[in-house]
Amino acid sequence: MVNSPVLVLNQNYEPLNVCQARRAVVLIFRGKAEVIENGAGYVYSAYTTFPLPSVIRLVYQVRRPPYHRKMTRQEVFSRDNFICQYCGKQTRDLTLDHVIPRNQGGEHHWLNLVSACPACNRRKAGRTPAQAGMKLFHQPYTPPASGLYVPGHYLKGHQNWKNFLLHYHSS
Repeated sequence: MVNSPVLVLNQNYEPLNVCQARRAVVLIFRGKAEVIENGAGYVYSAYTTFPLPSVIRLVYQVRRPPYHRKMTRQEVFSRDNFICQYCGKQTRDLTLDHVIPRNQGGEHHWLNLVSACPACNRRKAGRTPAQAGMKLFHQPYTPPASGLYVPGHYLKGHQNWKNFLLHYHSS
């Protein structure tokens, strides 16, 4: 239980990182953080009982340099939730697809890249979705510039984190 993950928020509720519950309890005990959401269970000491936190907020603002999200294959797949944007199949076997192909003047940037399964990518070939008779499930977008990356397996077990990550992380 003390090794369970805890979402750490900055004073302004911006997600900072994920730490273990043991570290979160120490931050709370020292007055450096406050509990925003309780997890399942308690931590017992010789003199008192602490609720096991799920989300904590620092009582002071941590300054960080501006984060610029790099456009990588993994980031595009993560933005699209590992879902083919043409057929809707969720898989780890994905390719990058330029919505407007580069041979037709399409650029290599966030607004022109989507995740596609190999079959859909071959079917679309070097054409636009309209030319290929295919429709996008979601329009590509530039993800928010958050320095926090929360692996998907954390989000599956902590649905209450989504309220805090909604504006900072597309999940």
